[in-house]
Amino acid sequence: MKNKFTLLGICLFLSATISFAQKTVEASDIMKDIKNGKSISYNNVTIVGTLDFTYMDEALEKLPKKKKSSWFNWGSNNNYSNQIKKMIDVKISFTNCTFKDDVLAYIPDEDSGYTFTASFEDITIFKDCNFERKAMFKYSRFERDADFSGSSFDDDSTFKYAKFDKDISFQNTVFDEIATFKYATFNKNVSFSNSIFKDSAIFKYTKFHDGVSFNSSKFEEDLNIKYMKVDGSFDISNMDVAYEIDSKYTKINGKSFSKYLVDKK
Repeated sequence: MKNKFTLLGICLFLSATISFAQKTVEASDIMKDIKNGKSISYNNVTIVGTLDFTYMDEALEKLPKKKKSSWFNWGSNNNYSNQIKKMIDVKISFTNCTFKDDVLAYIPDEDSGYTFTASFEDITIFKDCNFERKAMFKYSRFERDADFSGSSFDDDSTFKYAKFDKDISFQNTVFDEIATFKYATFNKNVSFSNSIFKDSAIFKYTKFHDGVSFNSSKFEEDLNIKYMKVDGSFDISNMDVAYEIDSKYTKINGKSFSKYLVDKK
């Protein structure tokens, strides 16, 4: 009888060990599946290793070793002309996942002089996820629905110049570091409601073509909406900003930010 209990205990231990192991996924395996045209769908797993949507290492093998800049381009922004674009053409879905390392759709590679970016052709979901390291989506275009709701960004993140063509949500997100949406474009209504920005939030030059909600959002530092343009609904009910709001040249349905606030009273 004792041997039976011992055997049962070993089986339960092995089962628990296997179950635990199944909850950890290598980023390199995800990249292989994307390359092979497989849709990605993970729920409640931990991803280890850098998840590089740009496939920079692979692209570098086909590029000159060194990208030289002409002398007459000194001082200009060459990132765009040297940009190497990757299109992710499969559905991406991560729900309640933890990313232990960088998630990169933007890499400015100083050694080669190229800037590597990735855009997303199909539905892209990072819902209720935790980004423990960098989450870089600068220049990314999301051609279908996208969802970052409920996610937390513990380290540097950027959505600068990002374009969202369809439905998108950042509801209930938490940004521990500076949140950058400068020059981002939203074609559909987007919600940042109940989100927390623990450092400065930058929406400078951001364009909202179908409205935006900051309902009950909390900004624990400064909020920069300079030159921001909103067409459609603009919900700032119960929004809390701890320090300054820079709203110079901001336009809400053609009105200045201050005029909009006066008219709402």
